[in-house]
Amino acid sequence: MSTEAPKSIYDAGKANPRGIPQAPFVEKVEDFVKSPEEVEMDSDEPFTTNYELNDTLYAKAAITPTKTVYLWLGANVMLEYPTTEAIELLQQRLKAANESLATCEEDLEFLKENITTMEVNTARVYNWDVQKRKELKAQEKE
Repeated sequence: MSTEAPKSIYDAGKANPRGIPQAPFVEKVEDFVKSPEEVEMDSDEPFTTNYELNDTLYAKAAITPTKTVYLWLGANVMLEYPTTEAIELLQQRLKAANESLATCEEDLEFLKENITTMEVNTARVYNWDVQKRKELKAQEKE
């Protein structure tokens, strides 16, 4: 059984323009939590796998088969879930994250349109001010 995730998910070189590393966005929960049939092994014999300690360092570990997974929920909280519940929870969270992303993209588009409108209006006010100053100078010369 292969326990390595695709390398593209852990690409440490990706960062936003401010230099903050981007967290991987998991589209397929199954990439990290396999089907219950694959996870639930009949044998109690441990299997060996490699896991990433940091970007360039991997270690081997002997893992005993289990019917549960541990999920980081945030704020230094980790909970143990049965595999089926974990898959369900991750799929619900993924759905909520996709909906939130869609809402944020709509809001961003709205803001971009309003920024453009404000820039056009600012240019119009500036041009109006320049025109009025020219008219005042022309009146002062007369």
